[in-house]
Amino acid sequence: MTSTEARNAPHGASYSEPLNGWSDAPRRGRGFSLRTLIVLRWLTIVGQSAAILTAYQGLHFPLPLWPCLIVIAISAAVNVGAMARVRRLEASLPDGRQTAIHLGFDIFQLGVLLALTGGLENPFCLLLVAPVTIAAAALPARQALMLGVLALIAVGVLFFWSEPLPWRPYEDFHLPTLYRLGMAMALVTGVVFTAGYAWRVAADAEKLELALATTQDVLQREQRLAALGGLAAAAAHELGTPLATIQVVAKELQRASAPDSDAAEDAALILQQAERCRGILTQLSQQPEGDDALYADVSLKALLEEVVEPHRGFDLAFEVLVKTPPGQPAPRVRRLPEVVHGLSTLVENAADFAATTVRVQAVVDAGWIEIDILDDGPGFASDILPRLGEPYVTSRPQGKARQALAAQIAAAARPSKRRATAEAPIAPSQGGMGLGFFIARTLLERTGGSVSVGQGLAQSDAKGSPRGARVAVRWARPALEVAA
Repeated sequence: MTSTEARNAPHGASYSEPLNGWSDAPRRGRGFSLRTLIVLRWLTIVGQSAAILTAYQGLHFPLPLWPCLIVIAISAAVNVGAMARVRRLEASLPDGRQTAIHLGFDIFQLGVLLALTGGLENPFCLLLVAPVTIAAAALPARQALMLGVLALIAVGVLFFWSEPLPWRPYEDFHLPTLYRLGMAMALVTGVVFTAGYAWRVAADAEKLELALATTQDVLQREQRLAALGGLAAAAAHELGTPLATIQVVAKELQRASAPDSDAAEDAALILQQAERCRGILTQLSQQPEGDDALYADVSLKALLEEVVEPHRGFDLAFEVLVKTPPGQPAPRVRRLPEVVHGLSTLVENAADFAATTVRVQAVVDAGWIEIDILDDGPGFASDILPRLGEPYVTSRPQGKARQALAAQIAAAARPSKRRATAEAPIAPSQGGMGLGFFIARTLLERTGGSVSVGQGLAQSDAKGSPRGARVAVRWARPALEVAA
């Protein structure tokens, strides 16, 4: 099970991004849909109209009726235009910029209406807090901050200029300047603290939602891996009899052929590969033993050599390097089966596509251990990279895999560029399912590592596209290192 098919030779790629499925920081809100904004504004228009008409007709306050109704009518016209836009687009997805524009208009419209009806002496000036609170809960911090500043500017303007508060003609009502200053300070405090509280609550809710989604993603990948484990156990049980039959027939062919003939060499190769398959199935059917103290921990260099050794034998140069801070020895690390299998799969992928060199290097610093697997092949395909690490992601045609397998088996009996033996795996025979990288990534992340991909060893081609692939696995030192 390899994921060498996750690459595509014609398209090199230069990427360096985590494959955890989620970014480290949550993304802020994207705003309300246009339909929601339309409904909220209609409610506001109805409330403003009712307040104006009640004060004018019911309480007989000398309001500037027509200017107030014109301001309300402009708001209604804007809402009608927004409704037409919704019908034209036939969609109403959240849009942060659109939400900010509409809320900014609402702050301006409410400020003008308050200026006509008493300014800060009007008890409805408290409504200036509402658009800013909505913005803090639904918009990115920058846009919410701009709307907050707009509301504070409106408070400042209303403090210095507004029409007198409408009141009964036969009564003299006048609020002192100190009271108006107190109202201004109360509004400023309300805008700042209410908006800050709403922003904090929304941010915490987003983090909880992100954590839940991440947990669901991890559980889903664990379930897929468990299902693959069941399939592996079933395969180990079902393939025993066919492999025994293949070995019997191969031995018969070997006995019936001349010792130095091509047929005898082919039969020997079949026996070697069948025996290797039997060994793999035996490992799948056995329970792992985690109490072997002899192999509980190894040096970092020995771990890398163990990972690389099964893939030697091709005409590739394998480089194994360990870089540590000056004067410090390489650490001893836990020999975890997940780490060995995951790194081995990644090395096999690199060997399948490398032109001349595969480099496996470990970089150790004060807080981290990073293992990089680099090759000078064609690199990752740009169309496959966003989905790399998901199961059943492949770009290699199955016909190509079969042709490559046939070519390697046919070449086993004659001098070849790459020899196929029991120790050197034939990668195309395992390919085509798109599971290798998914399993390797899941196993390595289970041990606390993070997997990222990028550019490898090769230089840019004639078109300037970078070539080669790099897979980096990074652990915090306590997750992998054996405590002294």
